[in-house]
Amino acid sequence: MLLLSKPPLYLDTMCLPFPLSLPPLLLLLLLLSLPPSTTTATKTMLPSESETLFKIMESMSSDQPWRISHPTPCQPSPSWPGIECKIGKDNRPHVSRLDFGTPPNPSCKKTATFPSLIFSLPFLQSAFFFNCFTHTKTTLSVSQNRASSPASLQQLSLRSNLALSGPIPPQISDLKSLEILTLSQNRLSGPIPSEIFTLRRLIHLDLSYNVLTGTIPMQLGSLRNLQGLDLSYNSLTGSIPDTVGQLGLLQKVDFSSNQLTGSIPNGVEKLGLLVFMALSNNKLSGKFPKGLEKLQSLQYFILDGNPMHIPLPLEFGKLVKLQELRLADSGYSGTIPESFSQLKNLSTLSLQNNRLTGEIPVGFGSLSHIYHMNLSRNMLGGVVPFNASFLKRLGRNLDLSGNPGLCVSSSEAHSLKVGVNVCGSSDQIASPALPLKNSQAPSPSLLSIKPFFLYAVLCVLGLHHQMFLV
Repeated sequence: MLLLSKPPLYLDTMCLPFPLSLPPLLLLLLLLSLPPSTTTATKTMLPSESETLFKIMESMSSDQPWRISHPTPCQPSPSWPGIECKIGKDNRPHVSRLDFGTPPNPSCKKTATFPSLIFSLPFLQSAFFFNCFTHTKTTLSVSQNRASSPASLQQLSLRSNLALSGPIPPQISDLKSLEILTLSQNRLSGPIPSEIFTLRRLIHLDLSYNVLTGTIPMQLGSLRNLQGLDLSYNSLTGSIPDTVGQLGLLQKVDFSSNQLTGSIPNGVEKLGLLVFMALSNNKLSGKFPKGLEKLQSLQYFILDGNPMHIPLPLEFGKLVKLQELRLADSGYSGTIPESFSQLKNLSTLSLQNNRLTGEIPVGFGSLSHIYHMNLSRNMLGGVVPFNASFLKRLGRNLDLSGNPGLCVSSSEAHSLKVGVNVCGSSDQIASPALPLKNSQAPSPSLLSIKPFFLYAVLCVLGLHHQMFLV
């Protein structure tokens, strides 16, 4: 039998990017320089990590039999919805992101409760739970064992979970790498734990739409990297801490719809990057910060629904980037400062339901970007200083009703009904914001009879006159 000896090195010449005719030493160097073969099997996830992941998936979602459908998590095929992985230094895949509740990610079953096991995933960077915990009552819990808290977690988001209640655990401070913490539209209660303000890497903190109580901790000022802060729609009391002025990178702050008292702290003037400030529907009063005009980046200022009971500050006219200024329902008195006419970027001005007097500044007619203006229910007087094109541009977005002393010139009266009288006339122009009730509207039958009745009277008078002439 003839035996064929196998060559010492077998190479598939069809797969090589160079000819075999090269010198042996050069050929060897080129072979060593080639990248590893793509057919080499990638290492699988550590059994302990994959087991933790399976437990999380089984407790959260019944969309699939996860162990059977995806026995090797993070493999490129088939894809696993709601999960992202990254290759670690150990050349193994690790879970870096979990996402539940928003299609095409896994839906949450009715018995789902918050899976504190996510904090046992050592390489987890982001976790999202949207509209997941809606039936079975659950709480937010963080392991008290610091060693088990992932040092990599940067973003934690729980939104619209009506069954998520109870306090925010102080142990959340163990998540030292957190940059974004969103706990919005849940039923979380109790005070804001001061420990949360030890998360020095936080860029965005959103605790809005819960039932949180107590005061805003003074430690707020320690979050020096914070750019967005939203504590709106809770039941927070006390004053706004002056330490808010230490948040030099802050761009958005929303404390609206709480029960905050006192005045706006002077420290606010240090927030030179602030773009959005909403403090509406609280119990704030008193004077504005002396350095209000320093907020040169401010574009949105929303302060309606507070018992301010002071004149409007002239300094608002120096905030030239303002696009929205809402100061309604706050008891402001005196005249509207002429300086408000300098707000050339203003698109919305809401001053309704105050005690403002005097005339509308003439310069308001030159606000070229304005599209919504509400000055209704004040004590303004004089001639409305708007021409026909201005009235037409704003249309129904202009409300001047409820100011008995205001009137519109007869030349502009035909342009649009704006809720005020025609100058020199006692005829009332119906307000678009205050439509007549059915009981107040004239009867159609009377409207049709009245012209005929007048015609008949005139005819009788005419006939009587002719009889006397004869």
